[in-house]
Amino acid sequence: MELTHVDEEGRLQMVDVGTKPDTERVAVARGEIAMRPETLRLIVEKGVPKGDVLAVAQVAGIMAAKRVPELIPLCHPLLISKIDVEFRIDEAASRIEITATVRSTGKTGVEMEALTAVSVAALTIYDMAKAVERTMRIGNIRLVRKSGGKSGEIVLEKDE
Repeated sequence: MELTHVDEEGRLQMVDVGTKPDTERVAVARGEIAMRPETLRLIVEKGVPKGDVLAVAQVAGIMAAKRVPELIPLCHPLLISKIDVEFRIDEAASRIEITATVRSTGKTGVEMEALTAVSVAALTIYDMAKAVERTMRIGNIRLVRKSGGKSGEIVLEKDE
């Protein structure tokens, strides 16, 4: 397999996507943060001293997706048309599941933007609730679906 981010002399390079056609690109990523039931209850009831944890985490995830080229070397700046960050409360497992969906029409995919949105949303939840609990666990961050471009649609996980 040819390395696309390395030139003939072995130096790093940003891939030239100039000749690729614009297509609609969509990526969906998921992750989770587990915690004690009492911490989850405080978050849901908006009782955490720092404020509305999920509202702040949603905004943080959206903002992070827009900043990916500043965070990850060799990522292209993209014109993102839509970013959704959603939360599902799983009381039985005492966790918050995070889903980010990113859309763009362009020459390169939005997987890194979706994964970053999930990661930063989870980190924000941790930051806002750490005064209540420091044993929260962030994990299982993964791409679940992408579409667009040469590879078309790839489904790595069925929707629940």
